[in-house]
Amino acid sequence: MLAIFKNGLVNPPKELNSPSSLDASGRIKRTEETLKDFLASHPTNGFSIGFGDKALLAYAPPQSPLMANKSLFCGVNEMYCIFLGSLDNLSNLNKQYGLSKGGNEAMFVIEAYRTLRDRSPIPAHQVLQDLEGSFGFVIYDHKTGTVFAALGDKRLNLYWGIADDGSVMISDNVDLIKASCRKSFAPFPAGKELSII
Repeated sequence: MLAIFKNGLVNPPKELNSPSSLDASGRIKRTEETLKDFLASHPTNGFSIGFGDKALLAYAPPQSPLMANKSLFCGVNEMYCIFLGSLDNLSNLNKQYGLSKGGNEAMFVIEAYRTLRDRSPIPAHQVLQDLEGSFGFVIYDHKTGTVFAALGDKRLNLYWGIADDGSVMISDNVDLIKASCRKSFAPFPAGKELSII
C-alpha cells in the first residue's frame, strides 16, 4: 500500500523532517515516480485513486490466497481506507457498532472513524484501545480533507516520510519510502494515531 498526502494536508512531527536529507547524495524519486514503481510492481492487480492535488492512495491485494485477509481496501461515502492485518475481535466490534456480520476490518474502521467524526466525544486513542489484533490502517476522508492513520503494534511494518515536494508518504514498503524521502522517514509509531484536520 502507498498513501501520499500533499504538502499542507498532513503536518508530521518536526523530527520526521531530517535536515541531513537536504545533503543526501543520489537521485531522489518524485512522488509520481514512486507511484509508478508501486503500480509497476503490481501490474495485474494494483490500482490508485487520486484526489486532485490533495491525496493519492495506491493498493494491490495480496498475491497469495493464504494472505487474502492481510490487506483490504474500502471506500464508503467519500471515506477511503487501506487496512493491513486483522482484528481478532471484529465480530464483537461489528455488534457494538450495529454493523453487518459480514463486514470486514476496513469497513469497520471507516465506521468507527465516521462515528468519531460525526457524533462522538471519545478521543481516537480510546477507540484504538478497543481494537485487538495486529493491524495498521490509513483513512482519507475526502469530504473533510482529514487523514487518520494508526499502527496497532510492531508485528506489522508501516513507514512514513516527507518527500522532496513536502508530501507525506505512508507505506508498508520501506523501499518506496526511502526512494522518495531520503533520510526523512521512520517507522510509523505503534499504538499512536495521526489525525490531521
